[in-house]
Amino acid sequence: MANVKVGFIGVGGIASVHLKNISSIEHATITAVCDISAERVKQAGDQYRANGYTNVDEMLDNESLDALFICVPPFAHGDIEEKAAARGIHMMVEKPLGLDLEIVAAKAKVIEEAGIICSTGYCLRYLDTVSKAKDYLRGKEIAMVRGHYITSFVQTPWYRLMNKSGGQLVEQSTHTLDLIRYLAGDVTTVYANMALQLMGDISDIDIPDVTSVSMTLESGAIGHLASSFTQADHYTGIELLGRDFRVVLDNSTLHIIDKEKTISYKSSHDFYGEQDRAFIDAVRLNNQELVLAPYGEAAKTLAVTLAANASSKTGKAIHLSEFMSASSVC
Repeated sequence: MANVKVGFIGVGGIASVHLKNISSIEHATITAVCDISAERVKQAGDQYRANGYTNVDEMLDNESLDALFICVPPFAHGDIEEKAAARGIHMMVEKPLGLDLEIVAAKAKVIEEAGIICSTGYCLRYLDTVSKAKDYLRGKEIAMVRGHYITSFVQTPWYRLMNKSGGQLVEQSTHTLDLIRYLAGDVTTVYANMALQLMGDISDIDIPDVTSVSMTLESGAIGHLASSFTQADHYTGIELLGRDFRVVLDNSTLHIIDKEKTISYKSSHDFYGEQDRAFIDAVRLNNQELVLAPYGEAAKTLAVTLAANASSKTGKAIHLSEFMSASSVC
């Protein structure tokens, strides 16, 4: 495929980053944009010389698209993926994939049966420092993983509502949880504590502002993830410990510490740009292997975060095999 014709559903928020990236890729053309806001549609349509729509069906019926970016909030997916898959359109679906694991599992099946390429928004997998960490860890036994996602409150109205965002763990800290899975393997059990401790004065808020997730991994490693939006600054990271070594990702900077030496790497990658280019190349070359976070992988990460929410609500540890099998996520 010489040129990939790209459409967008949702042009606000993170979509603006993807729009900018795709507009700079020589093998891609933004041909159509769709959003519930006519104002945003006009702005994006004018900026990228794309046809504008406020109705998804109208865009899909009128445009001949090779690829589609789905950049809508987690509660707003509806049957967009199914409609695109039925037309053989390849997709890049922003995270999280949704809030109902059974619905996401059904979408995963439709995508697989359609034989289309589907990437998801777990952009940190495309960091050069994450690739170096993965190479270093290959063949090594990890005993413990510690992650954190600490930041400030997001003002977007739907973010503060549990039934629309799923809370910070599902909507934001999922990036750190996904890195734990990517570097250390699948999670088998989660036990979570969550509370709204300090930010209750925010109008309509019902999501926790502090979260602690304990987990066990398939390898036997023990893990923990701390999450909060009580701070004025932003810092995230992950630390993986083995015998006589540890691997630390401090934001995007990598430190490898063992008994002989310490080596540090600063990332030189625009990970969003790398992710978007990989997706376009995957579509253009018909090569799913270029996608580091396919839909099935994102569904597994979503399952862990939703299981943690369930654990906090019930006060019980959740076994992922049972939780996922109930929704046919494999």
